Amino acid sequence: MTVEPEGAPRQTHARASGRLLRVLGPLFGLAVLVGNAIGMGILRTPGEIAAQVPSVPWFMAVWIAGAGYALLGALTLGELAAMRPRSGGLSPLVGDVLGRYPAFVVGWTDWLATSGSMAAVAIVLAEYAVPLLPAFRGQEALLATATILAFTLLQWRGIRIGDRTQRATSLLKAVSLVGLALVGLAVGAPEPPATPAPRPAATLPTGFALAAALMVALQSAIYTYDGWSGPLYFGEELRDPARDIPRTMIGGVLLIMAIYLLLNAAFLAVIPIAQMAGDPFVAATTARRLVGDAGDTVLRLAVIVSLLASVNALLLMASRIPYAMSRDGLLPAALGRANRGGTPLLALLSSTALGLALIATNTFDRVIALLAFLFVANYALTFVAWFVRRRQEPRATRPFRTPGQPIVPALALLGSLAFLVVAFAGDTRNSLVALCLVAASWPVHRLSRRRSD
Repeated sequence: MTVEPEGAPRQTHARASGRLLRVLGPLFGLAVLVGNAIGMGILRTPGEIAAQVPSVPWFMAVWIAGAGYALLGALTLGELAAMRPRSGGLSPLVGDVLGRYPAFVVGWTDWLATSGSMAAVAIVLAEYAVPLLPAFRGQEALLATATILAFTLLQWRGIRIGDRTQRATSLLKAVSLVGLALVGLAVGAPEPPATPAPRPAATLPTGFALAAALMVALQSAIYTYDGWSGPLYFGEELRDPARDIPRTMIGGVLLIMAIYLLLNAAFLAVIPIAQMAGDPFVAATTARRLVGDAGDTVLRLAVIVSLLASVNALLLMASRIPYAMSRDGLLPAALGRANRGGTPLLALLSSTALGLALIATNTFDRVIALLAFLFVANYALTFVAWFVRRRQEPRATRPFRTPGQPIVPALALLGSLAFLVVAFAGDTRNSLVALCLVAASWPVHRLSRRRSD
């Protein structure tokens, strides 16, 4: 019997039946990134950022800075992913370098958060669809459940149909949002209403208050860009992962930045930034001002299409996390099996069950609030893994090398740490509970390890 070191994840590829299929191209990587990253955030966040920095130059600078953080992350993790492409997201990248328990914590929290995000997106989708489907009024949870089950059945058939669905829905999402932006820029600000509602003028803070406001605004922007790591979850399924993962992450971040800047420019063309500040749904206000009451229906359809792409992407990603953890001996071996279509079936069903349980118990918002702090913590841990791997294997073959290293990964790590400090100060209670969940994961890790032996 071979005894493996505690520090390295165990590879169990040979004993697991069924494998993922290497059939995906770069368009899928781009589609899953767009589907995952562009969600409700861009429709709600502009009002939050404008409330913090009610100045057009500072407002747009925050969106560019958020893309800068995502780009630093993509450039850094692209090197790790290209060296040893794996499906499963951040957990395999961390496990390869830092060992089993860090990989378990990252994978476990990532799975909970991704499944929780899927549940939340499905509920929001149902809330937007109900006015168009009056028969489902009061049945939002049922409609959200049906949406997730429909995508589960679709993905059950295999990754190829999941690929086609993701590319189609992400394309429709991008076209609908760019279309809204172009209409806004073409029409511009309509005539103001006869009796505008009074609103106190927002003022730009100065000095330390401005720095604090910028950090809070940047926190919102970073959340809105989150999802740029989507291609990392499919490293074993991309035909040329060493090339496609870095390329799709970098290109995807630039594409999303372009869409976000275009949309925000359109919002500003229709709504003065002083009125935008504090508006919980800037996109809805923009649509109503552009086309009147019909704007509500137009926007609802755009949001529904957008969120369909998000649900499919999140379910695809969530199912790959327990699959990868199983292949590394961190979860039972049964989760590491795929069907003939290349779907990790039990991992898919487990992710679906978790999402549906969160909907049924109405706890998805709580889960996301608790684990939001750990999103960036997981990124920070993976950036640390970059430095450790560089030190351990300085002469290893690297199909993609992080440009500007070590400055680029250092900036990514420092940005993550600064973000965590601000997040901890702004939401100390949830951050502490999230850290307690990490501590509680140790016995879960030991139990799952014994069962996988």
